[in-house]
Amino acid sequence: MEEQKAIARLKRGDISGLEALVRKYQVQAVRTAYLITRDRALAEDIVQAAFLRVYERIGQFDTKRPFGPWFLRSVVNDAVKAAARRERQVSLEASTEGGETSLAELLADPNPGPADLAEAAETRQAIWDALGKLPPAQRAVLVLRYYLGLSEAEMADELACPPGTIKWRLHTARKRLRRLLRPPCGQRSRDRGADAMAALCFHIRFPAGISRR
Repeated sequence: MEEQKAIARLKRGDISGLEALVRKYQVQAVRTAYLITRDRALAEDIVQAAFLRVYERIGQFDTKRPFGPWFLRSVVNDAVKAAARRERQVSLEASTEGGETSLAELLADPNPGPADLAEAAETRQAIWDALGKLPPAQRAVLVLRYYLGLSEAEMADELACPPGTIKWRLHTARKRLRRLLRPPCGQRSRDRGADAMAALCFHIRFPAGISRR
């Protein structure tokens, strides 16, 4: 079912329209919320609530606009707020123990080669640890840029922020990530830090086994 037809059905009160939108956007939305909140159950709750709002407020949606960015903006905003509330209560040093799925597991290659396994696990864990040390708002701009693939202009429009604010947030987040991902010492620390930053962009934008659609 095409997206426009799904929205038209939903506006007529046909729940099959919502089902079609859930099938198309749920995986991407949960991944987006999870990268910001670092909590899979919380991410799923956020997305479920977002779809419920779609059902309740679809009459307010302007069909001249694309649905995906409109919907994912609400997911990102809710994820940032939830993460900020959660991190006021939970230390940023908290581990992912207790049954919570780590980013390393979520992004893991299902069929890694022996030579790649240790390096991939180390890189993914470093990325996860570094993301956890960023404020939720900085995690959000990285997710928007490198996972959802939005341009800086699109990010400014979706977040209702001046372009200069988006540019500064991205600059600050990248700079801090490079510092966090850089080895503490050694002659090649700068090069390795750059390699780790490139790996971050790749793993966020192209997580293994899940398409952006």
